[in-house]
Amino acid sequence: MPLDAPQEFSLSRTAMKAELLDAETELKLAYAWRDHRDEEALHRLIKAYMRLAISMAAKFKRYGAPMNDLIQEAGLGLMKAADKFDPDRGVRFSTYAVWWIKASVQDYVMRNWSMVRTGSTSAQKSLFFNMRRVQAQLEREAFAQGEELDRHQLREMIAQEVGVPLRDVEMMEGRLSGSDFSLNATQSSEDEGREWLDTLEDEGPRGDQMVEEDHDLGTLRGWLGEAMGKLNDRERFIIRERKLRDEPRTLESLGEELKLSKERVRQLEAAAYVKMRKHLERHGSEVHNLLA
Repeated sequence: MPLDAPQEFSLSRTAMKAELLDAETELKLAYAWRDHRDEEALHRLIKAYMRLAISMAAKFKRYGAPMNDLIQEAGLGLMKAADKFDPDRGVRFSTYAVWWIKASVQDYVMRNWSMVRTGSTSAQKSLFFNMRRVQAQLEREAFAQGEELDRHQLREMIAQEVGVPLRDVEMMEGRLSGSDFSLNATQSSEDEGREWLDTLEDEGPRGDQMVEEDHDLGTLRGWLGEAMGKLNDRERFIIRERKLRDEPRTLESLGEELKLSKERVRQLEAAAYVKMRKHLERHGSEVHNLLA
């Protein structure tokens, strides 16, 4: 028997002993709370319908949450219902409270099902709580007709039945397949067992790749330095200002500084590229491979 069972039974017994309110008494209590904030009336209303909250909470035990927590959330939903209930609308409080109790318990279950947020829209919420039921119904109907559905067909039919995209069904199937699994858990019961995290492939570059890339980058820088050395001072200045700055300068700004026209600066830049290209071509395909 679960450790929280005695408290659960105690709450259930207390709720079952609560008075049953007739429609007239319920209405008087609702008016007293809404119009006069009569806390005694609120307490009496909540106590009378706590059995309803416990009954609805019990429907969600299959999701693995402690029953005491479910009852607590159901009670919060009941109190929200009492706070927002309008007796002038002509409906029974129990009818109105059902929605708030269910919403409160469902939100709790979804918040605690997984560290990853399970769903946020009303459609995703409906999928979370109805997917297994809809799947079982579709499988029964297919079996009755002598048909066999593959996983993809079943997902498509669930998506159509619930009214959500196929990707939501695929996502929710993974969420409902099991609870969170710690990557820091060991693969065996031994104290020195390897953690599951150690089995994940490192997506970063390997050591040999880093060494090779550093070597190639150093070689390329050396060749570019030699190519820059073939230029005169003015050409080197233009290439440096146009290509090696974090914020390259414009042809116009360089022309103003060098007392040249914008077109002349462009011509000098093009001539510098030709000189550098000729020097780098001596290294043949090696330059192309490094620059690829």
